[in-house]
Amino acid sequence: MLRTISTLWKQPLPPPGVVINTIEDVLIPLEEAHLHSHSYRSRLEVASLGGTAEVNDDTQKDDEDEDDIEGGDHHEATGMLLRRSGSSGELLGMMTAAEREYTIGSLRREVRRGKPDGKGRGWSDYEMKSRLVNKAIQDIGMGRYNWQLFVLCGLGWFADNLWMQGVSLTLPSLSIEFNIPETTIRYTTSSLFLGLCLGSVIWGIGSDVIGRRIAFNATLLITSLFGIASAFSPNWPALCLLYSALGFGVGGNLPVDGALFLEFLPDASSSLLTLLSVWWPIGQFFSSIVAWVFIAHWPADEGWRYFVFVIGAITFAMFVTRFFVFDLFESPKFLLSKGRQREAVAVVHGIAFRNGKKTWITSELLDIIADDTTTHIDEDDDDDEPVMVGHYHQTRLSTAAIIKSHFNSFSTARLKPLFASRKLGATTTLIWFIWATIGMGYPLFNAFLPQYLSHSPSSSPSSPYFSIVIYSLTGIPGSVLAYYLVDSPLPLLGGRKGTLAASTLVSALGLFAFVKWGKSEVLQVVFSCVEAFSQNIMYGVLYAFTPEIFPAPVRGAAVGVASFLNRIMGLMAPVVAARMGDGKGDGPVMVAGVLILAAFGAVVGLRVETRGGQRL
Repeated sequence: MLRTISTLWKQPLPPPGVVINTIEDVLIPLEEAHLHSHSYRSRLEVASLGGTAEVNDDTQKDDEDEDDIEGGDHHEATGMLLRRSGSSGELLGMMTAAEREYTIGSLRREVRRGKPDGKGRGWSDYEMKSRLVNKAIQDIGMGRYNWQLFVLCGLGWFADNLWMQGVSLTLPSLSIEFNIPETTIRYTTSSLFLGLCLGSVIWGIGSDVIGRRIAFNATLLITSLFGIASAFSPNWPALCLLYSALGFGVGGNLPVDGALFLEFLPDASSSLLTLLSVWWPIGQFFSSIVAWVFIAHWPADEGWRYFVFVIGAITFAMFVTRFFVFDLFESPKFLLSKGRQREAVAVVHGIAFRNGKKTWITSELLDIIADDTTTHIDEDDDDDEPVMVGHYHQTRLSTAAIIKSHFNSFSTARLKPLFASRKLGATTTLIWFIWATIGMGYPLFNAFLPQYLSHSPSSSPSSPYFSIVIYSLTGIPGSVLAYYLVDSPLPLLGGRKGTLAASTLVSALGLFAFVKWGKSEVLQVVFSCVEAFSQNIMYGVLYAFTPEIFPAPVRGAAVGVASFLNRIMGLMAPVVAARMGDGKGDGPVMVAGVLILAAFGAVVGLRVETRGGQRL
């Protein structure tokens, strides 16, 4: 995997026989699209492994309708589609299944699929064109640009846990410098979670209003500036305010970076969203290393300030890399929502060029697939009035409409379909319960772990921070293992549900063991490492599994509520821990164990598995 990323980060070599020197070289006629499609590459891979590359057309049901005549002629006797030369009009023979996939009729039917009448009634112009763009990105496949984006979006996940772990690591020093009791100082993390809650909501909406590129860069810039400023805080209230401000910035990283990565990710590589979570424990590990260098070896009133300044500077360096070094394309879906169709197509061409591949999509083809006729579209017009495309209307979504659509996710009308059937209603309830319980259980242990470790009888002033370094390091292989397990057919352990169930159970048992037997520094480190390993598997699977469970029309509402519940419960966790008044952490950790165990029970109750399925 690492060798693949390293190779594709560099300038890729185009496939044999494919010459791509300029951006214009990436475009091919629709008639040749099947030779550059994802399905064609898959058949070649099967053939290379000793299978059969050709698809037997005789065994496939020919359900082409009358629209297919636009992609070829019907044979009078058999009704099969025939290829016709575009230059001479000469009939060239029967169309294969791969060729029929890329006729006008087939594409028109594909983007309308999912409605009872099969004709797209109810699908908007934007939705149909987004589906066609998704297909084009799938055909381009993973390449240099996608892997670069994997790293740069990973920096957002890196920053998220860099600061979540970083704030928790400063708590013992803050308690000493500002003379605040250990239980009271835990409210510091509440200020961070308040910023995280606001950031996740506002940046999630803002990225649809101002664009992914601006939000992608602004989140890290805000985080770095307020993070550096917090190193100079004169008192605890000022520090809490600055932590909340940097939390507002870092809170946008997961929704913005995750959405951006998904919108450039081919469907066949969807499991890479699970692998993206590997950057989370890496951020935690890096934060622990810096804390061990400064907080563990400097006076209490100096070490945490140097530590916060350094990770703030690191965050600023990541912003510089994103903004000045990497040429990020704007999301095609955002451009389509703003009526900037030609720019959206140009982005797809740019991805193909960066990856050394070819593509068939054009702005004219988008119009043809959405309707039979096209008219001129003035993309420089800033009005929110609909633009006529045949008898369809291509509408630029206004800012008010985008904001309304986000808040509609929490309306009764949008939530009601989630309970339309008994199975879907049960699934929705269980998933929300899982997100809520993990949302409180995770920070009850992880946010205050430095405090818990400092109470070990054999603990020295620097040993808790070294223990945190080991703890953070063991989380990295957990995320990598999750990437492989989610597509594994192993009984009980494999697949989305099996992996999530196993990781939540191990996490809960590890928390109970931490309280029961974690009386020495060595055993505390052992059980906390078990937690780091299992919890990174748990979160990696949960972030990928949840969107896959729900069909597209209700996915936004389901995931939005799940994320909201997770953040709200995380905001309440410091309050619970502070009120329990347990410096050693036995009470909060036991509560965390009970919550994660309840999440395990909910996972077992799920009656859905998405491994090997197609996202609707």
